[in-house]
This record gives sequence, structure tokens and C-alpha cells, in this order.
Amino acid sequence: MIHKLDLVCRDLGVIDYGQTWEKMKSFTQVRSKGDADEIWLLEHPPLFTQGQAGKEEHLLAPGNIPVVQVDRGGQVTYHGPGQLVAYIMVDLKRLGIGVRDLVTILETAIVNTLQINDIKAYPKPDAPGVYVSEQKIASLGLRVRRGCSFHGLALNVDMDLTPFNRINPCGYQGLQMVDMVRLNKDVTLYNVKVELANQLAEQLGYDYPTIQQGWK
Repeated sequence: MIHKLDLVCRDLGVIDYGQTWEKMKSFTQVRSKGDADEIWLLEHPPLFTQGQAGKEEHLLAPGNIPVVQVDRGGQVTYHGPGQLVAYIMVDLKRLGIGVRDLVTILETAIVNTLQINDIKAYPKPDAPGVYVSEQKIASLGLRVRRGCSFHGLALNVDMDLTPFNRINPCGYQGLQMVDMVRLNKDVTLYNVKVELANQLAEQLGYDYPTIQQGWK
């Protein structure tokens, strides 16, 4: 282990987006240099989130699915059950990395997790995220405040992909989305959660974490 503090990893289950967003902002605003970095693993009920650079034209037909304007980077994406979201709250200065380094860390952790599940994937230098045969399987969106990151990544594991048809995912017209189960029917969300947590920890320079249930 490189860092003195252990990495705190929380499994929050299916949880409201607004509640989680407020807790992320609050955690980042009040954390001290002595506070451990945290990763929150969770799923959200169906919603679209529109990043700071998001353009209205990429919301094609949201219908009855809520749209939330948020303070992360990137365009519009969809969250729903069966999609594993990981919020990454790390002190970049303490880790000695920049935002571009963190993006690479997240992409590498996702690619490694997919490799464990016999899925060959890759990042794109000009379009953040992770892809399989030109279909997008994971999206990234980050914000940095006080030298610390929040927001994170969304990995499609076993979900209804049809809501992505109501938007231009990540601002790309016609971009096709895919999930892990369509590529490997033996994939389970529980296993992917543990694998992704371990890969994120390893890429950040930590030991594999114990996953805690809930906020406590």
C-alpha cells in the first residue's frame, strides 16, 4: 500500500440521485487532508443527467424520465437499475495526480474489469469512456473542487438500454450502447462491483478494499 490512509469503499445499493449528489458535494466541501479517499458504488433509479457542457439538442425525447442538470463534465447520459455507478472522491494532490491521470486510471480500471469477464474493451483518446467494438459500455464525468474529485463513472452491467435511444449519448448522434450481460451472460452485478472496486483501488495505489454497506 502506498498511502497511509485506507481507501473507504461503500456499497449504497439503489439510491436517489439527488441525495447522493448532495452528499458528494458536502463530503468534498468539508473533507480535510486527514480524511480518507472514498469510492461509492451504487445504482440510480431511471434519470438523465446533463453535464455542464450539455446541449439541449442532445435530449431527443426524454419523455417521463427526469432530466437533472449537474455540475460534472460531459454531455447527457442515462442512469438506471443494472448500471453500476462509481463515485470517485480522491484528493488528487495527495495522490500526486492530475485530472487527466484520473481519467486514465478510471478507464484502465474499467478495461481490466471487463477483461476479467472475457470482454475486450478499450478507451478512446478523443472520446472519454470505454468501448467494445465501437459500442460504448462505460461513461465518465468528473468534477474537481478544492483539489479533490467527485462524480465518476457509469458501467453498463445488466440494464435496459432503450432509454439511451431518447438521447444522443455523451453528445454523439447514433452512438450505440451495450452492456456486459449482452457480451457475457455469466456476468453478475455483485461480482462486477467487487472486481471494479479492486481494480480502482489498485490503479489508485491502494490495497484491495473491504466494501462497507451504506454510509456508516
